[in-house]
Amino acid sequence: MKVLFIGCGDLALRAIRQLRETPQPGYPEVICHGLRRRVELLPETLLATAGDSRDSAALTALLDAQQFDVLAVTLTPEEMSERGYRDSYVAGARSLARALEQTCCQPRGVIWASSTGVYGQHNGEWVDELAETVPASYRGKCLLEAEEIIAQLPVASVVLRYSGIYGPGRGRLLQQVKAGRIAPSAPVQWSNRIHAEDAAGVMVHILRRWQRGEALLPCYLATDNEPVPLHEVHAWLAARLVPAAAARGADQAGSGAGNRRCANRRLRDSGFVFRYPTFREGYLELLAEGRE
Repeated sequence: MKVLFIGCGDLALRAIRQLRETPQPGYPEVICHGLRRRVELLPETLLATAGDSRDSAALTALLDAQQFDVLAVTLTPEEMSERGYRDSYVAGARSLARALEQTCCQPRGVIWASSTGVYGQHNGEWVDELAETVPASYRGKCLLEAEEIIAQLPVASVVLRYSGIYGPGRGRLLQQVKAGRIAPSAPVQWSNRIHAEDAAGVMVHILRRWQRGEALLPCYLATDNEPVPLHEVHAWLAARLVPAAAARGADQAGSGAGNRRCANRRLRDSGFVFRYPTFREGYLELLAEGRE
């Protein structure tokens, strides 16, 4: 099976490493190829092409030449603004749709990385893949518009809605706690997250199921097993980093994100097993390794 990773940032590189380290018995090796504007940032051991996901003509030519089985798309906005999200996710989805209509070598399917930001619930409601999507932010609106384009592709597609990804190189929350900024205990602000290795593992899981010819649903929430109040996460970390801040609850700060609880039952029912089922296992390892 040949897979083209479009965007090919941290999430994709983790997935590629996992695919190489854990081959599937009885199946050929997965051949990975990366597409990224700054191809010099990719490992020399990875087959790669320099290019922009928004260039549909170049993408069509690459699909024709390489005949990929699956496309795994992990885009990142150039700037945190409505324009940045629209130029990345929406423009990228439209470019992909044009390329798949024009290519003579359509893949079997597409995996599209999205976000739980497509939900607009803000009162602690539970959400799953069937919950209403009425986002309030420009981020959620652009992500949902891109998802709707992906759903209309001429090939099968799977959308992965990721909650907050944490791990090495993603230390904003830890820096907040070190600065003594702890979310209030009331009103409750629910937090949903997934370790970067599990985030990549979800993509690998979907690719392996595709390789085995197993049935897939069009959408999965990629989040760990325990939505938890943000105050609890902050307090737990503060007790290990800056106990004095935990005791005084200094400079309270919220997450700025939607307030909801994300359910991952569909993902777990598909057979996925988490390395880090809650934030505790993930952050304990990061703290032990000094990689916060």
